[in-house]
Amino acid sequence: MDLVAAAVNLRDKTRGGVADLTRMSRDRVGATMLGARRGESAVLYRYRPVAGVVPSGAPILLIPPLGAPDFAYDLRRGCSLVEHLLGTGRTVFLVDYGAQSFSDRRRGMEHWVDGIVPWAVREVAAADAADGGAGRLHLLGWSIGGVFSLLAVAAAADAGEPLPVLTLTDVAAPVDIAAVPMVAPLRPLAAVTGGRGLSAVYQALGSFPAPIVSAAFQLTAVDRLVTKPLTLLSRLDDRDCLAQIEAVDHLMNNMHGYPGRVFGQIYHLLLRNNDLADGKLVLSGRSIPLAAVDVPVLVLAGLRDVIAPLAAVEKVTELLTGSPEVRFATAPGGHLGVLTGRDARTTSWVHIDEFLDDHRG
Repeated sequence: MDLVAAAVNLRDKTRGGVADLTRMSRDRVGATMLGARRGESAVLYRYRPVAGVVPSGAPILLIPPLGAPDFAYDLRRGCSLVEHLLGTGRTVFLVDYGAQSFSDRRRGMEHWVDGIVPWAVREVAAADAADGGAGRLHLLGWSIGGVFSLLAVAAAADAGEPLPVLTLTDVAAPVDIAAVPMVAPLRPLAAVTGGRGLSAVYQALGSFPAPIVSAAFQLTAVDRLVTKPLTLLSRLDDRDCLAQIEAVDHLMNNMHGYPGRVFGQIYHLLLRNNDLADGKLVLSGRSIPLAAVDVPVLVLAGLRDVIAPLAAVEKVTELLTGSPEVRFATAPGGHLGVLTGRDARTTSWVHIDEFLDDHRG
């Protein structure tokens, strides 16, 4: 161990930390009031270009999941997907729905599938057209944000009103819940009880609270949680490793809750019934077929992801029969690591770059 580096890192950690959590500069470009909530339902941001890089090509729109804060895409300086995309000349947009409150308890998945995602896509396309572009964009969603993106594109195409999307990148989005080991044992129990036990909890609370979301996320990596003190001591001279741990801790401390209704749909439609594994999901009285997705799709899975393991993610490649190209790739890391882990810089992000470069439009 480099004792000098370890001493400097220890000093800096006690003085406030070693991770640079400064966010990439961005401008608010629009907001929507969809739904019954008082105030804004979602805000659209555009990131400012980085110095010395001239943006070119179609823009990319990032769709966060529920639960995680939007800065998961901009975790820290030196390990941020937003920073990377800007550095390669992409124009980057992100839609943020903010923390969900009790007043949002009646929101369902259709609020995102039929409302927020299509609204954000059309806003970005209009901005691109105003800038002299073709008015089309790349769409990227992580976790349940990937599921929302798939369903939004499929629903619009199936209704004969396709969204102006060039490509869709789906990162760590579980489609076959039966292939998720951590929830598979719960499915028979939920089937027997009709899901009434958990239903009573989220209906009473109006949501699945943020502290529970954070605790559940951390329990998926309980082995690393237990060994974390030893890791910190053994890597005390590795500033990049310490910064990553610090940034992930910051994200975990800022998780959001799930609105009660959308959590109920995820629980009943996906966990109990595993409906999406059959290629269709019924929302708002109509069936949305994934086969209606008619744009090239990149499906990316993490090799150590227990929330969305390989089989649960890869299943969608069999269901996107209407897509002209479905590309499947894997990368090191767990559910967050595959998106913005230290290894993502040389694996996941390379796959994303190559896919976007191959489909410039």
